[in-house]
Amino acid sequence: MADATIFDRLKQDHDAHRQLFAKMAEADREKDEERLEKLFEQFKVEVSAHAAAEEETLYATMLARPDLREDAQHSVSEHKEIDDYLEELDDLKFNGEAWRKKFAEMKKRYLHHIDEEEEEMFPDAAKELTAAEEEKLGKLFAKRKPAELERAQAED
Repeated sequence: MADATIFDRLKQDHDAHRQLFAKMAEADREKDEERLEKLFEQFKVEVSAHAAAEEETLYATMLARPDLREDAQHSVSEHKEIDDYLEELDDLKFNGEAWRKKFAEMKKRYLHHIDEEEEEMFPDAAKELTAAEEEKLGKLFAKRKPAELERAQAED
């Protein structure tokens, strides 16, 4: 993935997040609460790092371009919404009835967000960015994400 574009890298992360949701559903079906909690903690760290690195790379570039600014602002607000859900989940009894309801809401909103990015925002941004810019942003994202993972793990 040396020459991966920003969109390749972000989609790869989104796929990993979808897989984490699938593993959480499996752990829930198996009544393996310990595994479910570990997977949820992994999801929180991963999504937090992904969002921060995405905002610092792709969104920062989009915000500087009038034709892309509105899409970027919309996605940043959705990141904040997901972050708020995660904070609310932290305040609830893990896997209790209220937590499960809030988690289902957050999951639905997050899946909507990444689908919207992949189906609408990424293609719109790709029309405005050169191949070189996409590749440069991909490299920058690959550099930022590990630092953001460290920060997210330290906060968790």
